[in-house]
Amino acid sequence: MDACYQIDDTSQIISPGMIIFKDLLEDNLRKMIELIGDPSRLRPHCKTHKMREIIQLELSLGILKHKAATFAEAEMLADTGVKDICLAYNLVGPNIARAVEFRKRWPDVSLQVTADHPGPIELLGEAMSAAGLEIEVLLDLNTGQNRTGLPPGENAVELYQMIANTPGLIAAGLHAYDGQNHQVDINEREIAVKEVWNNVNRLRDQLVTEGLPVPRIVAGATGSFPIFAGIDDPDIEVCPGTCVLHDVGYGELFPDLKFTPAALVLTRVISRPDAERITFDLGYKAIASDPAMENRCRFPDLPDAKPVLQNEEHLVVLSERAADFQPGDELLAIPRHVCPTSALHKSVTVVSGGKVVDHWNVAARDRYITV
Repeated sequence: MDACYQIDDTSQIISPGMIIFKDLLEDNLRKMIELIGDPSRLRPHCKTHKMREIIQLELSLGILKHKAATFAEAEMLADTGVKDICLAYNLVGPNIARAVEFRKRWPDVSLQVTADHPGPIELLGEAMSAAGLEIEVLLDLNTGQNRTGLPPGENAVELYQMIANTPGLIAAGLHAYDGQNHQVDINEREIAVKEVWNNVNRLRDQLVTEGLPVPRIVAGATGSFPIFAGIDDPDIEVCPGTCVLHDVGYGELFPDLKFTPAALVLTRVISRPDAERITFDLGYKAIASDPAMENRCRFPDLPDAKPVLQNEEHLVVLSERAADFQPGDELLAIPRHVCPTSALHKSVTVVSGGKVVDHWNVAARDRYITV
């Protein structure tokens, strides 16, 4: 194991347990700022970690704008002192009333939400007007992922005009997430991202020509982060997320991003079913199960480990070194997908310089805190 993952005493760490290596986390934050040049251009997504203490570190480095996917994350951000929050999720059902409550609870916070359909826009406007409030709304654009949003074009112009004309709403810009751009080759990815940007930029120009304000363009994801960072436009706010903690999946997809995994899971052997198998206490309640079985995680100290079975509390791997392991032996696993892994843990153990220095709550792992 690399020395950066040294833990001097693991005897009091319950497994499976998520470990944050603080020195690596802080190094990733510094690299993120170096890549963008100016922290005011950053709007990192807190869904990756969901922890107040990481937000505090970002605030101390001048990263003042933040992005969230749930009201729990937005509440965590506001309680931690963030004054500019983008809740990048289209509001429907009870979330419209929650937006009203949020604006009442934190009137000094600039909260932007997203929308892509006239129905929720109308309901949100009615709710805000009835409460004597206003809320900023970003038009959600479909850049090619085909998950949410409108493609840039006349329908997008009409919907943005509706936002601008609806009492209780403030047209606050465009949201252009391009999570589909997973090209491993940086040159191919740059071509794809620049195509997204050109379409968004043309729409922005059309809206401005028609007298509509477009104060910001909330753009990109971790993979497109370096490309959007290189575009000289003061209205772009770039939204990396995973790189704060980094993981195996993004390390393979984006080899040009020189971040280091800072969140690992400590696991222990609980059984040796046969000469080729090791069973760890690393079920899918401890590490994300959305990657394919063989790619759930990587064991730096057992590189040939091949996961073949995972249940709620067990992970079985095949390894030529299985005979070297006994129940109670420990390994660290790097998640392939760290964002949902974070949400599986109520708290994390924080290590710095090989010492356990703190424990942080994963404050926004649930969908609801108080709002």
